[in-house]
Amino acid sequence: MSEVRDIEQIKPTKTKKILNVLIVDDDAINRRLHARIINLIGGVSQTAENGEEAVILHRDGNASFDLILMDKEMPETDGASATKKLREMKVTSMIIGVTTLADNEEKRAAFMEAGLNHCLAKPLSKENLLPLINHLLDA
Repeated sequence: MSEVRDIEQIKPTKTKKILNVLIVDDDAINRRLHARIINLIGGVSQTAENGEEAVILHRDGNASFDLILMDKEMPETDGASATKKLREMKVTSMIIGVTTLADNEEKRAAFMEAGLNHCLAKPLSKENLLPLINHLLDA
């Protein structure tokens, strides 16, 4: 819970437009932390508890997100499988993989090959996410 208090100390940073983000993670604390970061930079977020929910949102709800934060290890459908399905569905959102395995080059490479744009280590921070978001907004 100290992570939640730490994240609340971050000063808000507004982006050029409202960013629509899907946070896909099986851990409720991570979903809250990531949502808080997105909120602090002026974005809005929706969450999914696993990759299958993310795929269903896009398939059934015609969802459209600027950014998807995709956890790697989840029940039902993991992040790599979900990313691959989303890309097969022609989803063009920036997808950033989020994993504790980011320093394992072999596992990180396999996750990237599924169709990620980037892969970041947990825990996410405003400092490591904001440059990617700014690049997305400038594109």
